[in-house]
Amino acid sequence: MAKLVSKKSFFLFGPRSTGKTTLLRTQFPEHKIINLLSSATFLSLAENPSKLQDIVREQSEDKQVVIIDEIQKLPELLDEIHNLIESMPVHFIMTGSSARKLKRSGVNLLAGRAWQANLFPLVSNEIDTFDINHYLKFGGLPQVYPSDFPEEELDAYINTYLKEEIQAEALVQNQVSFSRFLKVASFSNTEQLNYANIASDAGVPASTVRSYFSILEDTYIGFLLESWQESKRRKAVVTPKFYLFDTGVANFLRGNINMQEGSSEYGKAFEQFIAMELRAWIAYRRIKKTLRYWRTRSGTEVDFLIGDDMAVEVKATRSVHDKHLKGLRALKEEGIVQQYLLISFDEVDRQTADSIRCLHWSTFLKLLWQDEFIL
Repeated sequence: MAKLVSKKSFFLFGPRSTGKTTLLRTQFPEHKIINLLSSATFLSLAENPSKLQDIVREQSEDKQVVIIDEIQKLPELLDEIHNLIESMPVHFIMTGSSARKLKRSGVNLLAGRAWQANLFPLVSNEIDTFDINHYLKFGGLPQVYPSDFPEEELDAYINTYLKEEIQAEALVQNQVSFSRFLKVASFSNTEQLNYANIASDAGVPASTVRSYFSILEDTYIGFLLESWQESKRRKAVVTPKFYLFDTGVANFLRGNINMQEGSSEYGKAFEQFIAMELRAWIAYRRIKKTLRYWRTRSGTEVDFLIGDDMAVEVKATRSVHDKHLKGLRALKEEGIVQQYLLISFDEVDRQTADSIRCLHWSTFLKLLWQDEFIL
């Protein structure tokens, strides 16, 4: 963060309770954080946003970084921040757990005067004693993974999120309908979206379902994975897939914390876990490539593609066979993507005769976070 903010102001977005404030307090221990969750601070600046200038001038006499927590609470401050960036040698770090208010208020996110960074739940590389089964069940939220009572923490997180982020922000009018939708949406985790089916199951119109998914994206609780459509020999589908941001949240919403290895739910959690690791790696390394998936109209699929550089198939099997390579080999016939990987629980790392690397998940993640893959 320090290296990034030395170059330019930036927004740090991410779901609630992923550790944005804790990270900034650790990296900038001498800096006061302007916390808009504080009623006194919020009311003072809401009444008169120009007071920010006095706060910044007072802080910036010997410090060139100003930190504002939960900027979406008061989008009007962005006009003042814009002016201060232009008039003073100061950089801002602005955290946020929702982009919805910022978008709806018509602000321009400082018109390119600030970059964007994202923070996600803990990844494998950040956990000293990483237990994949524990992670697949309970996820990587900082207060959940190390807890002796992870189910209680997940219950508190989801109820707090629904209360504070959705209800308090008035993002939906019908809290009961949204809660019902959220449970139904959890069953679409890792799947192609079918708005009509979800609307039927949730008991709300398809148009409402689309707006609810937009809320999940804007609050970083879920994300859409678009399809890769560069293939010529086989026509690709265009429907996006949906992923919740955390395996534990997905499992808790489905009521499926006690899933067993070998089950379809376990396989979906493993796929979601690799998606989370890839997404975080792309963001943290500032890689300007898009994460997508590929699926043909006949059903042949590869789970993840990073640009045209790397294709990754995920299988929760302990023994890789030729049948598991079908999607990668079909994609390889297109002659576009540069690297092909199959990630599994098979402990024997190897490379096939047609140059597909089969890696145990731990080997893959070690190489990934050591930046051994060239994009």
